[in-house]
Amino acid sequence: MMFALLTFAGCNEILNKGPLDSFTDDNFWSSETNVRTYAFAFYNEFSGYDSDFYFPTLNDNQVASIFNNFTLDVPTTDTNWSGGWATIRRANILLDRIDRVPMSDEAKAHWTAFAKLMRAWSHYKLVRRFGDVPWVGKVVDLNDEGLLYGARENRDLVMDKVLEDLQSIGSLYDNRKNEVNRAVGNAIKSEICLYEGTFRKYRPNPDNVGAEKFLKESKAASQFIMDKSYYVLSNSYRALYNSLDLNGNTEMILYKAYITGIMTHGVIAYSAAATTISYGMSKSAFDAYLFIDGKPKELTAEEKDDAAINVPTPGAPRNQLMNIKHMLDVRDKRLSQTIDELLSYQSQAAPGFTTSTTGYRACKFDNLSLPTTERSGTAANPTDAPLYWLSVIYLNYAEACAELGTITQTDLDNTINKLRVRAGLPKLLVDPGFDDPENNMGVGRLIWEIRRERRCELMMDLNDRYWCLIRWHQLDKLDSTVYPDILKGANVKNDALTTLAKIDNYLDGTRGGNKRIFKEKYYLQPIPSGQTALNPLLGQNPGWEQN
Repeated sequence: MMFALLTFAGCNEILNKGPLDSFTDDNFWSSETNVRTYAFAFYNEFSGYDSDFYFPTLNDNQVASIFNNFTLDVPTTDTNWSGGWATIRRANILLDRIDRVPMSDEAKAHWTAFAKLMRAWSHYKLVRRFGDVPWVGKVVDLNDEGLLYGARENRDLVMDKVLEDLQSIGSLYDNRKNEVNRAVGNAIKSEICLYEGTFRKYRPNPDNVGAEKFLKESKAASQFIMDKSYYVLSNSYRALYNSLDLNGNTEMILYKAYITGIMTHGVIAYSAAATTISYGMSKSAFDAYLFIDGKPKELTAEEKDDAAINVPTPGAPRNQLMNIKHMLDVRDKRLSQTIDELLSYQSQAAPGFTTSTTGYRACKFDNLSLPTTERSGTAANPTDAPLYWLSVIYLNYAEACAELGTITQTDLDNTINKLRVRAGLPKLLVDPGFDDPENNMGVGRLIWEIRRERRCELMMDLNDRYWCLIRWHQLDKLDSTVYPDILKGANVKNDALTTLAKIDNYLDGTRGGNKRIFKEKYYLQPIPSGQTALNPLLGQNPGWEQN
């Protein structure tokens, strides 16, 4: 709880609290202040830079030196399972106790909506990971054996109940504070409903009626935020990720504040300072970025030779590194703001200089104004983490409209084309005017370009790519035996000295010839064996029964 207090509350508010261990369930529910204190614990669910940015590598964007494969065995325990139910119980306790608290009707409506939002969000995260799960809509006691030892419910029915809970967000406080308010509620609803709408549309047994229902809800929730005049796109893409204080950033809907010496993270130290723990952008991700003429690699008129060259740069030791500036200069600006123009890999980089598995080194999160101790310490970085922000809402809105088949040029101009202006690209048209030969998802040219936009805008963010591949039913794109570019890195054919493993002329990001082979069962995680032993009626997800 103290972690959450430090993250989202002012210090004076914390210091004025009475000792928390003096409360009991009988005397705690006596004021809105106490309810707010209880609610602080929910903010621990927003993990920020601790795990959601840069580190996830079970995708086609990043390659890790410690190879990240699908889950291969059924675990005994899983914190994603246990933690989700703990949050749901906490939300149900809040819902059960609200009427005890002497506070205004407006306050009761807000905290009711808050608890339902957290309950909905936690069920959603359980469903997208495990599929069918129980719906727990009340505080469960030890005598409720029907719920404790019952079967799972159909995931569609659970998500319908999630949507029912989400309908209460209109009662959240409508303010601009960095807390769960009406805009944050709509941002969460926008995410959940886009996921569910596209999941139902693209799964093997489509539910087109349900898909339309959720997509319309996602569009409306996104529109609510877009109509707020105080949310404005930032002029700087990197400022979203490397700022010491996001409080003044007009794009932020909710962010996680880090404070030097109190609560910090390590994403800069791992991605941009000297370290032996290495990740790197894949060739697949690098090739996804458009050229400045708005065309993909196969169709551009720009120079597209991707071989790095040795162009001496002032000042040793970096003047000996391989350089890709000539490539970045003709690409989507987000690429040069995400990776360094100098390649860095073992046996080629200068001593003490960060190495990347693929040569493409992330610079997106780095802040050069920080002291060396704060940049290089693996738990000393104080830059704030975005949690919900406007560009994500623009992407959600445009995709929902496109999937509904109602998108107009005005929709694109009000959303994705604002991102493209910031990225130095031509506007996207309802008819893009070309078919990318790399389109391997069986969707139309416009939806393909909208998906590209999401990939590039949210590169290394929120583990978004992994969940997108699931909801689009495209997880097979993580099979490296079919799509080898997801494990390749930079083209180093001009480096005659390196002895690192390569695939053709491209660095092998796994360093060991590892392979990732897709199976249909990977769309769902296995139910932990400890849980199925306690409650056999839970059953097991398809394909995992014999593990």
